[in-house]
Amino acid sequence: MKKRKTIALVAHDNRKEDLVEWVYYNWQKLKSHKLVCTGTTGRLVTEAFLKKTEATVDVLPEIIKLKSGPLGGDQQLGSMIATEQIDIMIFLWDPMEPQPHDVDVKALERISVLYNIPLATNRASADFLIASELFDTDYRPKSKDYSAYINRKV
Repeated sequence: MKKRKTIALVAHDNRKEDLVEWVYYNWQKLKSHKLVCTGTTGRLVTEAFLKKTEATVDVLPEIIKLKSGPLGGDQQLGSMIATEQIDIMIFLWDPMEPQPHDVDVKALERISVLYNIPLATNRASADFLIASELFDTDYRPKSKDYSAYINRKV
């Protein structure tokens, strides 16, 4: 992981306001990083930066907008994690609302654990993650060797 991180920002509908508030509060720390967002979240994050900084689009951080989660954005993000293009994921999901694409959510959580990327699933863990001294430094996470699993005989 380089000093400039690629950070995935994802939020279910009932948690988008929380994520936007978090981005709005933390815009100074986030502005030098690359952000990857699914669906509507990308638009809301862009608007939060514009509102906070009173800037124009040309001075925003790099924000990549994927498709909406249920329309394939979750899979796009999973692919980016699997190809080691994501360093950190903030995924504020709604524990009180059943999600029609719940299997996609679980797959994203699983792949982030598999590739050992930091994952925050609520504002408190996102706050701790962004406040870590490792957030703005180069960092090499220890990778798990899955070769024995891949090469096993069935």
